[in-house]
Amino acid sequence: MKLRALPALAGLAVIGLGLAACSGGTAGATDGAGTEETSATGYAVDENTLVFGVVPDSVDTETNYQPLMDYIAEVTGKTVEYHESTDYAALIEAAVAGKVDVASFSGFTYVTATNNGAELTPISSIVTEEGQEPGYYSQAIVPKGSDIASLADFKGKKVCFVDPSSTSGYLFPSYNLLKAGIDPKTDITPVFAGKHDVSVQKVGEAVECEVGFAEDSEVEKSDAVKVVDETMVPGAPLVHASSLPADVAKQLVDALSEITIDDIIAAGIESADTDAFRSVFFATKPVDDEYYDLIRDICKETEAEQCQS
Repeated sequence: MKLRALPALAGLAVIGLGLAACSGGTAGATDGAGTEETSATGYAVDENTLVFGVVPDSVDTETNYQPLMDYIAEVTGKTVEYHESTDYAALIEAAVAGKVDVASFSGFTYVTATNNGAELTPISSIVTEEGQEPGYYSQAIVPKGSDIASLADFKGKKVCFVDPSSTSGYLFPSYNLLKAGIDPKTDITPVFAGKHDVSVQKVGEAVECEVGFAEDSEVEKSDAVKVVDETMVPGAPLVHASSLPADVAKQLVDALSEITIDDIIAAGIESADTDAFRSVFFATKPVDDEYYDLIRDICKETEAEQCQS
């Protein structure tokens, strides 16, 4: 959840690469009666409940988001149910099937979900420090004592990625490897860790993975790895289902588009007034669909299969 400023990325080279498809296809996901209820009511469950979906980034994911869910419950008067998907593909399927009302996606997951039919509206992105703009780092990491000094040294190595649909844990790393002259399909042995913290752990242990990638907020927690390269990526969006009734959608946009941690605490959410939450949340800044065109550009240049509908 640690998000930082995003500079422009220019001069993308045309690259013909089909990245590995994410498990559990998303196109045409259905869920029987539940999908019918969603189309009839506009809600994933019912008018008294909002389902909050997240990508499973770390073991602390639910704890990190609980104050925000409590705040949403306070401003909407609805019960907020936590929905953590087993992996990125499962969250995409849930969004396509109308099974989440509010969610925190990665940028790549958002693009993939909407490409496959999910009707989502971006609201904002979280920043963790005053003065920041949305965005965060995808970091290339190696064991602390390694003599590996650059991405060029990743060739022939066992490389930890996070998930095939992870922005900072796969899409940007794959693109950066290509720029370094390394084909992520043939020049390395990819290992998918599933979560950012697990990727960091495996690289630090230097058994399953000799090198790898993860987002900066998880990397900085470890003293077993060091950073050899990093790239800024678009801030992860908070979104709402476009099917929600207009009044509820407006409540969510008003509540989440530009708030600070002090606003949340002032609303009576005591769980927000902790060092743990302050470490992952300072404020939100508005973002829109066009903000994620950079990811779409990289999808086109790499011909990533996850981007295709």
